[in-house]
Order: sequence, then C-alpha cells, then structure tokens
Amino acid sequence: MRGLIVGRWQPPHKGHVKAIRWILERVNELIIVIGSADQSYTYENPFTAGERFEMIDGALKQEGVSRDRYIIVPVPDIKYNSVWVKHIENYVPEFDIVYSGNKLVCELFRDEGYKVKEQKMYEREKLEGTRIRKMMLENKNWEELLPEYVVSYIKKIDGAGRIRRIEGLYE
Repeated sequence: MRGLIVGRWQPPHKGHVKAIRWILERVNELIIVIGSADQSYTYENPFTAGERFEMIDGALKQEGVSRDRYIIVPVPDIKYNSVWVKHIENYVPEFDIVYSGNKLVCELFRDEGYKVKEQKMYEREKLEGTRIRKMMLENKNWEELLPEYVVSYIKKIDGAGRIRRIEGLYE
C-alpha cells in the first residue's frame, strides 16, 4: 500500500519526522509531497523546494528510514481548491491513502474519492512551522525543535539569517 502526505515543510521539524515514521508503520511506501514548491525566499516559505528536499531526506536518513520506503515529490502551488487534488495527481505516482492533519487537505481528497486518515499532530502548540520561523527570526532556541540534520543544514545555508534578512533585520 502506498500513502501520501502533503506539507510545506518550512522547515521540517521533529513532529514531521514522528508523523512520517507513524505513517510508515501503516504503508509500504510513502509519497512525501513538498507543497508550494514554487515558493521561496519569503517569510512564510523561506526555503526552496530543493532545500526542503535535502532537509527531509537527510532527517529521514539520520532516523534510519530507508530511501526505498519513500519518494519526495516537489509540487508547485495552485490557488484553486476545486482542482488542487487533480494537480497533485499530475505530479505523483498512484497512491492508496492520504494522511494529513490539515482539515482542508482531508476534505479535498475525500471529495475526490480517496481514503483519508487524519494523522495525529505531535506537540502542535510547540512544533509548528510559523512558531519555529518566528523563533528563527528572533534567534531564540529554534534548534531544539528540529532534527539534528535539519539544524546543521539550516546553519550551513544561514537559513535563520535569511529569514531575518527577508524581514528587514540585518545582522
């Protein structure tokens, strides 16, 4: 059975990794969609699709997840919910079930006839992309919320500095 999960992964955090591991206990293979792949260098989407790919792949490798268990597919965004699922289908191989903690994503896939499983959100109040980006902006202990590989990758590309520069805070 092949599952699918969609996220922006801005950045991939420890909750994402827990969710992926939980899903991989239930499917043979997982398609990890990098949503809004065309968006980068903004506060909401500071990292490129390639950077998010590297972060997800590196974090899963560090967790001991074999690459033959997942496929990472970047998908550019469209702003039309009524055709969004068809848009995703154009980029990914066939799948049997969708996992998401996002109510809209669940509804859109259900409406297209897919089996959908609402996944548990891990420590959502703490592990949430908007909060993590704000912590990066303010230079406040964001590292503890991300997998070790993601922290080292963000430091390598000066991702926190990028967020501060995007918001007009120059070092």
